[in-house]
Amino acid sequence: MCDDLDPFGRAIYDHHRGDRGEPLLQHGGNETRAHPIESFYFERYDPDSDRGAFLDAWLSGPLLDIGAGVGRDSLYFQQQFETVAIEVSDHLTETMRERGVADARTVDMFALEEAFDRDRFGSVLVYGTQIGLTRSMQGLRQFLGALAYVTDHEGTVVLHGIDPDRGEPSELPGFRSDPTPGLAYRVLQFEYEGQRGEPLLFRLFSPDRLREAVVGTGWRVTELGGSSDLDDPHYQAALTKS
Repeated sequence: MCDDLDPFGRAIYDHHRGDRGEPLLQHGGNETRAHPIESFYFERYDPDSDRGAFLDAWLSGPLLDIGAGVGRDSLYFQQQFETVAIEVSDHLTETMRERGVADARTVDMFALEEAFDRDRFGSVLVYGTQIGLTRSMQGLRQFLGALAYVTDHEGTVVLHGIDPDRGEPSELPGFRSDPTPGLAYRVLQFEYEGQRGEPLLFRLFSPDRLREAVVGTGWRVTELGGSSDLDDPHYQAALTKS
């Protein structure tokens, strides 16, 4: 595996193998934090949680798990139906395989139409705020168009987002406000063993902005879920074909 500019994936792979001797650092603005690898990625899937109930209600097979991390969700869903897990990092793909994910692949989330046939999947899971990597409303629309291409006529999508109008998102590392209601940014950079990756720009979309973005993409926002804690800006959205 190539180590170039992948401190994030390398740190998680080392953690999985018990070889991580240093923290994975997350730089955002003037703040630096140790990224909580164990609690963020290696917890077991809990079907009895609010999150688990939401995902179980909207996902079916074949499933495409985009940005699957270390395979927490894929390990659960592959017991029920065909599941394909993708990551952009070779280190994360190898971690998933070693953890027992049956079909883990290194695929760029912005190259879905090149990687998969039309109507290949029944549903798609995009959990981990990866939708922010679309960078703009137009970028989000283009990504939703790709999701429409790889799902069948009854396809569903579950997205995970951060609402910049709820709670205290300004406390998130790397948060950048935007004068437009329902929009904001995060700029993050990860470092491991002295190696820094490329800066990552995440666009934050409120549920209202998501509803605006889906217009004309073949999708509609059918259900929203999230924490009852008003200080928690994270939410889930279920999309169905319109």
